[in-house]
Amino acid sequence: MSDNLQVDVQHVILCDMCPEEDRKPARKTCMKCEISMCAPHLQVHLTTPVLLQTHPLTEPMALCGSTKCPLHGKLLEYYCLDDMTTVCVSCAIEDQHRLHNMKTFSTAHKELLEKLKDKQQALLVKMSDESDDSDENMSLEMWEKNEREKLSGRCVRLIEALTNLRDISLNSVQSSVSARMVALKTSRNSMQAAQNETDTFRFLQMYSQVHQDMEKAKAVDLTRGLEPGSARDKLVHEIIEKGEEIRDQADLLWESLLTMVDPDQVFFISSPDLIFEPHCFDQCMSLSEDKRKVFFNTWLGQCSATLAIRSTGIVPNFQRWMVSISKEINWTIGLCATQSLNYWRNGPVFGLSCKNNQLSSLVTVFNANAQNTGSSPHSVVSSELTDTQGQGNDQDVPAEEVVEVFLDVDVPSLSFFRRTGKYQREELTTIRENVDKSDLVPFVHLEMNVQNKKYPSVSQKSVSYTGYSTSTPSNNRISEVVCGLE
Repeated sequence: MSDNLQVDVQHVILCDMCPEEDRKPARKTCMKCEISMCAPHLQVHLTTPVLLQTHPLTEPMALCGSTKCPLHGKLLEYYCLDDMTTVCVSCAIEDQHRLHNMKTFSTAHKELLEKLKDKQQALLVKMSDESDDSDENMSLEMWEKNEREKLSGRCVRLIEALTNLRDISLNSVQSSVSARMVALKTSRNSMQAAQNETDTFRFLQMYSQVHQDMEKAKAVDLTRGLEPGSARDKLVHEIIEKGEEIRDQADLLWESLLTMVDPDQVFFISSPDLIFEPHCFDQCMSLSEDKRKVFFNTWLGQCSATLAIRSTGIVPNFQRWMVSISKEINWTIGLCATQSLNYWRNGPVFGLSCKNNQLSSLVTVFNANAQNTGSSPHSVVSSELTDTQGQGNDQDVPAEEVVEVFLDVDVPSLSFFRRTGKYQREELTTIRENVDKSDLVPFVHLEMNVQNKKYPSVSQKSVSYTGYSTSTPSNNRISEVVCGLE
């Protein structure tokens, strides 16, 4: 108790004008005089008009020289809202704060207090638990609780399934090994007992049983694992069947972990509203009826196409799309100006290009100084990236390159990823050079010279946009777009 009282006394600001032996608690602190005063000594400041107007009073506080500007040595009287710091009159009029939003202490206090209340209210709304359990209204805390429960349940089910399968397998193997070892030990003991028997009659009486034990021992299969037979076949079938269930449960657990930590890692579901809108389309290419597939004829030599990717949904804006493209063609994916789709190279363009399996980022922007310098009206910035996966090894080269594109409108930036699996993606590059979607449209440009390539006797190859599916033969399509709204 005495310790608490001592701490409280230490934090009490005492009057600087009282005698040292009888200092009373201060009622106010004068920032200009840099002294704290008790009620009797404060009366001079309160009753003198000049002091009342020019000497700001605050609640009792330890000053330690904090009321003076370190640059000009003058009293700090104003608050800069832009830099969120206290300043003197010289700072406010002459120096770096002269064009900033300046307030007196009382006004700044009032405005910032109102701003703080608004932010607090917004934070309370954000943190409040909504009665509706939909994803949009779910609070962050409720989401974390649901994810924890979901993961716990899947972990328990996975561990139970693994434990059950482990116990069945171990018990079966243990029973089999124990039975075989019993037969071997019984035969060994029988033969040892017969060899130790000196009485002829008793030896002959026991020999029949010894012979049976030896035959059983000879029949023992010393191969590791269960002995061949229906029991082993049944257990193998059960392990395969339950193993597939365990793999599915592990897959769900893996997906839950990735979705919780980084939802963008998980392969998103295709949006059926995304279609191709052709702009430059060679005669060797054609669109399917649903405008989600592109075909080209292999006998017409060089082919090229420029297609916009757009949504027919109620909300046409989308920030993520995915393109799966054959290794046989050169391509460019990204954003370009709506009015220059027919001549997309003239820019502005923000994209990722692949030519002869060599990736490079591409940025083409308008050059404002072109007329003064006599240079091109468009500035092209291109940088090579790493080669596509598996180059130089035919066994490792996938039939398609799956590229995911994400437009972050807040930064803004345009990011490109290579999809290597359902839960894996590799960042290729991110473009942050004034990516403004207001006049840009997602597009894909395809180029292919099939003059020297050999194909099966099929007159058409297709570009499928129905969803990423490894069940579709890769040699029957050029590329595939899969998109999902954020």
